[in-house]
Amino acid sequence: MSEAAATLQEATEHQPAARIALEAAAATPHHAYLLVGPSGTGKRAAARAFAAELLAAGSPDPEDARRRALACPSPHPDLVWLTPPGTQHLVDEVRERVIAAAAYRPFEGERRAFVIEAAEALGDESQNALLKTLEEPPAFAHLVLLSSEPSALLDTVVSRCQPVRFGALSPEAVEGMLASSAGEVPENERRAAARLCGGDAARAALLITDIGRQLRERTERSARAARASELGESPWLGLLALAEGAGEEAASEASERVAERERTLRGERAARPREANEAGKRAGRRRRTEVLDLALALVGAWFRDLAAVAEGAPETALNADRSAELAADAEGLDPRAPRAAAEVVLDARRRLRVHVSEELALEETFYRSASLLA
Repeated sequence: MSEAAATLQEATEHQPAARIALEAAAATPHHAYLLVGPSGTGKRAAARAFAAELLAAGSPDPEDARRRALACPSPHPDLVWLTPPGTQHLVDEVRERVIAAAAYRPFEGERRAFVIEAAEALGDESQNALLKTLEEPPAFAHLVLLSSEPSALLDTVVSRCQPVRFGALSPEAVEGMLASSAGEVPENERRAAARLCGGDAARAALLITDIGRQLRERTERSARAARASELGESPWLGLLALAEGAGEEAASEASERVAERERTLRGERAARPREANEAGKRAGRRRRTEVLDLALALVGAWFRDLAAVAEGAPETALNADRSAELAADAEGLDPRAPRAAAEVVLDARRRLRVHVSEELALEETFYRSASLLA
């Protein structure tokens, strides 16, 4: 079995239908695919393995082609992997790296692969620009779109792609994955992470790291402050600070990776530092947004759990390791109030995707939630 085939099997261990579809597609590929499903369900790893199999066809050294395609970032000249620099893909980047590049014949084998991660972050202009390429691509060009929110895609884009569906992982499956990789993490903490992740194994793994524990502690403190109407110290600022720190770390790592690549490709004197700086900014912005969204998701989960406990169903709480705290906060609470507060948090998550002021959005969210919970 090739490394790419093994990677595909691993990525789709809990996605048998997706594995069957992609294995069949690798043998007789269509021109465009849409891998759909929640985040953290294996779409990214499966897409990379699928692209590796596509690029192995007709290559002078198929195994070497697979190996390079599986690397991240990949040095394979016939693999283009597009990740949004922030909350949206840049239309110029889509035009240059996908639409224009798809017209050029492969450098090595018989095919070229273009993977667009987070396709829901394509604006209408980018999606419309892609339509002709999706409809009439060269025979050697194959496009793979990944999306956790297919409703954000135009119907004309969706209809031109073969769908491959990934289902949300069950809490039991995620907990099993954590049990085999998380070492000495307490069982109740693993169970809480598996329930809180929303079927996203990568998010569950993050929650049992130091930064994940800090995030849970700060979101719990913020949510409980809203329950007690004690917001004078602006607890949401701690969430912003944690997201900012994570963004700075991601920016530094990305800048260094790109700078090293520049030095390798062009030499020390010819390297372009601007490329590294821009890559760092994009990675930092993306990471900051991800951590802030996770923080709000955890706040919403706390409010959801308050409703469950207030209704007499504590066994359904996602925060399985915080039963005492939830019981204290739920005492005397009308369950309709935390459900409404959870909706307020969900609305804030939507608004933060369109570049509203983060601090003002969080301040408004917590004061509205406190008003509902009082």
